[in-house]
Amino acid sequence: MRIREGDPLEIYTSPEGEVIFRKYSVLGEMGENAVQVAEIMQRLAGCGVLVFDRDHVVAAAGVPKREYHERRVSATLEELMESRHPFYAAAPDSEKHLRPAEGMERTAFACLPILTAGDVTGAVAFLDPAEPAQVTVPSDLQRSLISAAAQFLGRQMES
Repeated sequence: MRIREGDPLEIYTSPEGEVIFRKYSVLGEMGENAVQVAEIMQRLAGCGVLVFDRDHVVAAAGVPKREYHERRVSATLEELMESRHPFYAAAPDSEKHLRPAEGMERTAFACLPILTAGDVTGAVAFLDPAEPAQVTVPSDLQRSLISAAAQFLGRQMES
């Protein structure tokens, strides 16, 4: 886990007098909201959904939760978040796949960063079907749903 400039930190002291720094995740704190958003998006979009904070998966729906919970964000997703650009698979036969989490075989066909007061606080990803040869191109509805999920979570964290 890396600490980047501008990352919020929690500072603790141990009984022995050690200073302990821990990254603070606003999205992680609102885990129940993230889980509910993931479950609703999974039902509406008809695909697996992952919600990330800046470092890990914080909510999953439509996939085995134990398998995905706390997985680290992939370098590709980290770059996508930093660039603040959305990702959408272009065509079913496209070679471009986004692996949103480390050590995960499933790819994402849509992924958007979550912005809170202008800062990137996480991402939402819609997953391709479990069959690796199958890549989904997002429909207009799925594009709207993932955008709504990212915007909703961003606004929730502003309050």
